[in-house]
Amino acid sequence: MDVPVERPVTVTEGRLMSLDALRGFDMFWITGGYMILAGLGKGLNNEWFNQHIMPQIDHAHWEGFTAWDLIMPLFLFVVGAVMPFSFAKRLQQGQSKGRLYTHVFVRVIILWILGMIAQGQLLEYDLGKLQLYSNTLQSIAAGYLIASLILLNLDLRWQFVVTAMLLVAYWCLMALIPMPGQSLGQLSQDHNLAITIDKFILGPFKDQTNPPYTWILSSMTFGATVMIGAFAGQLLRSGMGRARKVLILLGAGVACAVVGWAWGQSFAIVKHLWTSSMVLFAAGWSLLLLAVFYLLIDVLRLRFLAFFFVVIGMNAIAAYMATHVFDFRHLGDIFVHGLARWTGPWQEFIAAVAAFGILWMILFYMYRKRTFIKI
Repeated sequence: MDVPVERPVTVTEGRLMSLDALRGFDMFWITGGYMILAGLGKGLNNEWFNQHIMPQIDHAHWEGFTAWDLIMPLFLFVVGAVMPFSFAKRLQQGQSKGRLYTHVFVRVIILWILGMIAQGQLLEYDLGKLQLYSNTLQSIAAGYLIASLILLNLDLRWQFVVTAMLLVAYWCLMALIPMPGQSLGQLSQDHNLAITIDKFILGPFKDQTNPPYTWILSSMTFGATVMIGAFAGQLLRSGMGRARKVLILLGAGVACAVVGWAWGQSFAIVKHLWTSSMVLFAAGWSLLLLAVFYLLIDVLRLRFLAFFFVVIGMNAIAAYMATHVFDFRHLGDIFVHGLARWTGPWQEFIAAVAAFGILWMILFYMYRKRTFIKI
């Protein structure tokens, strides 16, 4: 079969700043934006803000979808969007497919270990607390591995087919295999096929969040999310006109969101299970965001809009790990804690801005020194 990343294409783009900015936009909310917005809500104490904005920075308890639920799928989507560029670059440098596979597997292992450090309690050195598969970086590792195998071995048509098969197969497994004491297709928090598999395989080392996330079976749909990003990346890498790329991204975004919502009426949108309907619904919003970022930054060349987020996006893994290992809130309080006597309800907002400001300045220093931590 043809290998799409090896095909000669007319590439009209250099490095796409929009992808770095979108990655940074997503990482901003993970590393500080959430606390800044929460602090803003507390300072404003506005009824409309509390009713309409604040619920969007919390996860849907089980079924449903909020803006905050988009953060993790968008992260996986951007990883996929970059893959056609990075694979093509390595192949054009003369790297063999075998060497590329080695890179993929090493990256998967590193992401897995970092995920265990960030959320799997690895640094507690206590087997009673260890969680083997419980973090966003590990979902990226699983999705990246699946997407790599698809991208490196199938042409574009079969990439679409296999991605669709992943979504349909996950739906069949979750909706059509009966669970004891459950009606067919019911997706309760404690009794569904995905959580049953996690409990059986991971045992005491499974994710301990409540409601529980599922990981092993959901790796199928992690792969689908990364692949949808990869389709967007292949579009952006092509020689197609920029205006047409924007229109296709917008059209695909609307289509995915609508199909995901419609599918969700029978196969619920549940981020904790990474259901197929959720994959499409989240992918729709991710595609729309990419279209807007690409239009503003790489088509209209309004690059001043991107700088703040690019600084974060160019060192996304470093930013993610830093906020999981170090307490930037404590560092920020060194500078702003004394203001509490005057700032009243705005102190939470000021403290959040200070904490994120310290992280951003570190990332800015790394950016200026061209120090980029990549895996």
